[in-house]
Amino acid sequence: MTDGDNPNWFAGSPLDRAYDRRGQDGFLNDRLADPDTVLIPLWRGDPLVAGEDAAFLSAAARAELPADAPVVFLGMRGDTAHFAVDLSGAADHPERAPFADLGRYTPIRDAAGRIGRDNLAMIGHARWLFEWHRKHPHCAVCGAMTELQQGGAKRACPACGAEHFPRSDPVAIVLAIHDGACLLGRGPQFPPGLFSALAGYVEAAETPEEAARREVFEEAGVRLAGVRYQFSQPWPFPSTLMMGFIADAIDSDLTLDKEEIEEARWVTLAEARALLGGGSVDGLFLPPPFTIAHQLIERWAGDPGS
Repeated sequence: MTDGDNPNWFAGSPLDRAYDRRGQDGFLNDRLADPDTVLIPLWRGDPLVAGEDAAFLSAAARAELPADAPVVFLGMRGDTAHFAVDLSGAADHPERAPFADLGRYTPIRDAAGRIGRDNLAMIGHARWLFEWHRKHPHCAVCGAMTELQQGGAKRACPACGAEHFPRSDPVAIVLAIHDGACLLGRGPQFPPGLFSALAGYVEAAETPEEAARREVFEEAGVRLAGVRYQFSQPWPFPSTLMMGFIADAIDSDLTLDKEEIEEARWVTLAEARALLGGGSVDGLFLPPPFTIAHQLIERWAGDPGS
């Protein structure tokens, strides 16, 4: 599979991360001074939306930014640099945040289905970086305060010299198939009626395929065979890499871990296609299209042999 085959939102950023240039003396400062540079404003991880797309700023907007607003470098699109600025500390409410007169700081899950896919990928990248830097100010080796370097691509400790890089938390998300139906479940935290594919974090010294088998058995009591990787999705809530699988269930008997899965059911191919088409099945509904769970269901429903 090529990158162009990945149907998932938040994937496929149009930016070149310029890894070979972002550490060069003066490169980032020169890009910030370039009038063609683009700034992407976020307030607590949420984008500024105007009309039907995200609102980005010109480099001239830097003069109106709080001096202490964190800025990270996202990459280059052709000759145009893209940075993101975190305005969370500038106001206690999105309507009072800088540039709120240009649009509305919109919860990213609400905005995901509206704004352009390229823009959403860049916004997700920015949200990811800001959240990681917020949670990792200190050196994990010696405890000293670290410094943001290379435009946010890493943090370095001036005390012991250790370098720390933004991490991804791997998750296996699995659509189990048996006898022409797929297994969907809902956790206690889900809205009533929302059913999704089962998922769980990859544990230490475990492959994603092993995690897929373990999680489905732990949560639903179903054993899997033929675990087949499909595609992945960067998921900035806050820093997860979702790895999607379709797998064959050995049987359809369910034994639920009620702490993890409140309800589960086998959804037939006809029911899945009806739900994907906007129909209703017993009050059940699927995750929105910008989720990898939706894309896994759609792939299986379009090609049951996946």
